[in-house]
Amino acid sequence: MNQDFSIITLVMQAGLVVQLVMAGLLLTSLASWTVIFGKVFSLRSLRRGNDDFEREFWSGKNLNDLYSAASGKADSAPMERIFASGMREFLKLRERRQEASAQLDGARRAMRASLQRELDVIEGNVGFLASVGSVSPYVGLFGTVWGIMHAFVGLANVQQVTLATVAPGIAEALVATAIGLFAAIPAVVAYNRFARDIDRIAIQLESFIEEFSNILQRNAGQPPAPGR
Repeated sequence: MNQDFSIITLVMQAGLVVQLVMAGLLLTSLASWTVIFGKVFSLRSLRRGNDDFEREFWSGKNLNDLYSAASGKADSAPMERIFASGMREFLKLRERRQEASAQLDGARRAMRASLQRELDVIEGNVGFLASVGSVSPYVGLFGTVWGIMHAFVGLANVQQVTLATVAPGIAEALVATAIGLFAAIPAVVAYNRFARDIDRIAIQLESFIEEFSNILQRNAGQPPAPGR
């Protein structure tokens, strides 16, 4: 007698605990894919914004004009917000007639604090992918172990155990492991990719802070508006 071993049939015939494990893993996989697609588009937009501002910054435009434009934007790039925070602190300290070293140190501290805030936002939900990638296989394995245990308990009263009687229960249980891997593998791949991209963005922002600090150092303590 032929038995239906399709995935849908195996899921429908699995025990309640195994079904709950599968449902949880499928929901987790859906959530991770949502995070993945959202992060892909957000990082792409972020890199484009940083590149556009960096190109404008090095075009020779006056720093006060750049600061005015950055302060009036609601959707500015991270690099632009870091620039604005440093420039704001620099101008504030210069108006108070602080020493040149105090002006530079204050601007650097403001940019470092802004950098940390930006990285916290950029790294948002990436930790979720790491958790999905590390936990999902074990959750799927739990469902498999539970399903196999339940299958063997059900065979206790069977007089003659054959492969035909054991196979359905084991196959149902193994689906949980397959779904766990289905949820984990994309999450791990995406996490590694995003981690590399975020590291590159962090290096780019840190390099900008150092380069902008050099410009501010040349203008620290001077009453005129900072130029180049």
